Amino acid sequence: MNDQTQIPLWISQSFPIIRIVLFCIIFVCAIIMIVAILFQSEDAGSTESITGIKESYYAQNKGSSRDGKLKLITTIMAIVIFVCAILYFVTLIPFGGLESGASASLMGILGV
Repeated sequence: MNDQTQIPLWISQSFPIIRIVLFCIIFVCAIIMIVAILFQSEDAGSTESITGIKESYYAQNKGSSRDGKLKLITTIMAIVIFVCAILYFVTLIPFGGLESGASASLMGILGV
């Protein structure tokens, strides 16, 4: 890099730590998401089409609160993984040696 595109010291020291934290968050959220998906029950509508027997209201909705919470956890974990993955790759831009507009605009945002 030349003198005009020097990376400030705080970026070069903090971004590797931020990347490690983001990777750990992604890993933990992925494990939680896998467990939440495995604990979700199957759709009750598929058994009705095979057997032809409608279940009672109680039988249909006894697990909906648990399944609703598991679906919410799955959605939240997917959003967290998506945001952390974007942030992880954004922290790689200053060190990638990119002399493109993306690197210049990020450096402009950071005040370099």
